[in-house]
Amino acid sequence: MANLDTALKDAMTIDGAIGAALVDYTSGMTLGVVGGTPEIDLTVAAAGNTDVVRAKMRTIEMLKLNDEIEDMLITLGGQYHIIRPLTGSNGKGLFLYLMLSKTRSNLALARHQLRTIEEQLEL
Repeated sequence: MANLDTALKDAMTIDGAIGAALVDYTSGMTLGVVGGTPEIDLTVAAAGNTDVVRAKMRTIEMLKLNDEIEDMLITLGGQYHIIRPLTGSNGKGLFLYLMLSKTRSNLALARHQLRTIEEQLEL
């Protein structure tokens, strides 16, 4: 089992990783952050995506879908942003946020590695 610091460091080993964060989508607060760029404040980006997660959670609830979000992908011109809500009982209300360079990453492999990191994360 990995703690938060280890999980975020592991996320940064994913090919093309720019930054990673663990975020509480009920409050918008980041619990941990690593990486980023001078142009992108990763804390602001991660907190801003809480609205995306809350909107999708509400939509699933309104549609009465008996399902969970595995992950969400936001594709920008030069980046992928992956949002992965935690599914364990300790992780309710939290999501992993990973920013990747499009040119340096393999999206399928990154999603797989992020899933593995989530499974090993112990809060």
